[in-house]
Amino acid sequence: MTLKRTLPLLLLAGVAVAVGACATLQRGPVGNAAVPQPVKPVDLDRYLGRWYELARYEAGFQKDCEAVTADYSLLENGQVRVLNRCRQGAVDGPIKQSEGKAKLVADSNGAKLKVSFFGPFYVGDYWVLDHADDYSWSIVGEPSGRYLWILSREARPGAETVQALRNRVQALGYDLSLLRETQQPG
Repeated sequence: MTLKRTLPLLLLAGVAVAVGACATLQRGPVGNAAVPQPVKPVDLDRYLGRWYELARYEAGFQKDCEAVTADYSLLENGQVRVLNRCRQGAVDGPIKQSEGKAKLVADSNGAKLKVSFFGPFYVGDYWVLDHADDYSWSIVGEPSGRYLWILSREARPGAETVQALRNRVQALGYDLSLLRETQQPG
């Protein structure tokens, strides 16, 4: 092979290694080595709307985020629009937002989605591991056990609800010591 043909291949391989390294650097510790399958079906129409993040496993893309919300709405093509917002550094800090799209995973009873915030190049898993029957709370994870979110329809639910959610997260096999509580205004 000539240098002219080899150089582009080497550059492409180098870019692939660099992208892989960056993705690996964002990963946190594994908080659940045996992530369970979602507990119950999800009615997408009831899941849509605004969710407030109560706690999460810290991830590089959410560093220093407070007042975190996620808004889900249905697009004409059947995909789900995902709009994540946070306030950087404090509940009244500057707004940071990210918009993505999600597709339901076939045969998952609506409990698994594939979400992309960066076009077709990176697609992440989003599993609704459990939720309240009235959709007042939701516990979201993914297969690696590195990411976890506890969501609520209320920005500041009562202490009893928060404790019940922590207990449920622990029963699902997650390490509570890795949870980072999210500050919400109010």
